[in-house]
Amino acid sequence: MTTTKEPRPRGWTGRLARIGSGALLGLLATAAALGVGELVAAFTGAATAPGTAVGTALINLAPHELKDFAVQRFGTNDKVVLVGGVLLALVLLGMAAGVLALRRLWAGIAVVVALGVAGMVAAATAPVAGPTSVLPSLAALLAGVATLVVLVRLRNGRTEPSTTDSPHQTTGRRTVLLAGGAVAGFAVLSGGAGRLLQGGGSLARSRARVRIPAPASPAPALPAGYQFRDPGLVPFFTPNAGFYRVDTALVLPRVPAEQWSLRIHGMAAREIELSFDDLLARPLVERDLTLSCVSNEVGGPYVSTARFVGVPLASLLREAGIRPGAEQLVSTGADGMTIGSPTELILDGRNALLAVAMNGEPLPVEHGFPARLIVPGLFGYASATKWVTDLNLTTYATQPYWIQRGYDRTGPAKTGSRIDVPKPLSRVRAGEVVVAGVAYAQHRGISAVQLSFDGGPWQDADLTTQVTPDTWRQWRYRWSAAPGTHRIQVRAADGAGRLQPETRAPVFPSGADGWESIVVTVTT
Repeated sequence: MTTTKEPRPRGWTGRLARIGSGALLGLLATAAALGVGELVAAFTGAATAPGTAVGTALINLAPHELKDFAVQRFGTNDKVVLVGGVLLALVLLGMAAGVLALRRLWAGIAVVVALGVAGMVAAATAPVAGPTSVLPSLAALLAGVATLVVLVRLRNGRTEPSTTDSPHQTTGRRTVLLAGGAVAGFAVLSGGAGRLLQGGGSLARSRARVRIPAPASPAPALPAGYQFRDPGLVPFFTPNAGFYRVDTALVLPRVPAEQWSLRIHGMAAREIELSFDDLLARPLVERDLTLSCVSNEVGGPYVSTARFVGVPLASLLREAGIRPGAEQLVSTGADGMTIGSPTELILDGRNALLAVAMNGEPLPVEHGFPARLIVPGLFGYASATKWVTDLNLTTYATQPYWIQRGYDRTGPAKTGSRIDVPKPLSRVRAGEVVVAGVAYAQHRGISAVQLSFDGGPWQDADLTTQVTPDTWRQWRYRWSAAPGTHRIQVRAADGAGRLQPETRAPVFPSGADGWESIVVTVTT
């Protein structure tokens, strides 16, 4: 390969101009590469786009400490932050490649090739990798190299060691500007077209066509007093738009109901494969269930309640025939996530579901459409596979995703309580102040919630009527607040009277423990 060199500029002004020019060329080459990658990913799957593939690989390689930090620091925006960071790194490296290429074209090309290869490796090693997964990153590599070579040669070819503009220089500068504009337009059009083609239009139409049959076993009627309605207190049912979401999927799997199927196999007497229509043809049950995430800190937001409709999971497994020694059910989602649930807990009579609907509508895509698992009493990492497509009866020798990363094998959900009102560090008026929140101990229920003010004796809060042991309870206490700064603590007891432990425990490896404590200021 011929090395293209630019005449050495004189002085700091010339050097800065060269760096700026090279960075711009590298930025344009990177934009073209990413645009082509997005366009090709429209045909190979959105998860194979270069930025997404690299982001997914980083998630899989990250230690649990970093994952927990991201969830706690950024919440449900953790994926946006990660993708933004990946794209920023690609842009900066691409700009560096442009600066290098103005002096040594091969050096700039080497950086672009390295980035493309990194994307190909990430795509090829993804959990859902297929034969075409590397194509977007390969196409991005070729587009990036070609764009960089053309722009650099145009830029260097018009440079002359003269202090005045010659007609040749003016024409060359115009050519570079036109080429740069064309590249920028191409990047925007190709990237936009790719995103448009990757869009969930067909998936939205598929979901809109789904009609969930009336459940053969409806949820029990809600008892009187199941909900308080104090301002600021979360409602008993969490709206779908507000239901917590914590997962590793950078792009939502797009599986139309018409193309979905579920395979049940492994240590089963017979293998079963079901279509979505097969699933809806079975007797459905409707149940009110609270889900919580192991990443939830004490008093955290990652717990929600909804009314789900689905097929009893135990009936599906019994139909397949469970062979002796099948210790766990490893479920796999369309995103490649694997989750293990103890078989004995699925079969012990609890309302474990293969759910298809949530709060009166088909599952939202972000919550697992067309189908997901729910096993009450277990944290989501051990029970709540979204976009589920495969159920494998196996032993504990098989280690699903989170178990490989050191989390507790069975994942029992812990007792928790939270203060929703007043908010921490808020200011309230002296007099009667409503202190309220929720408490939860899935599959065990809540028997009591108690409050302590400024380290004083524990006071019993009023509770709503328990709907089922699988749902949370709201609680409320009317506090006679005196002026000053006060600390409020809350603790709950499960259905058997076991109190939350006071000692704080971290999220890893089996979920957080401890009492929530807030400070408020009471004014006159």
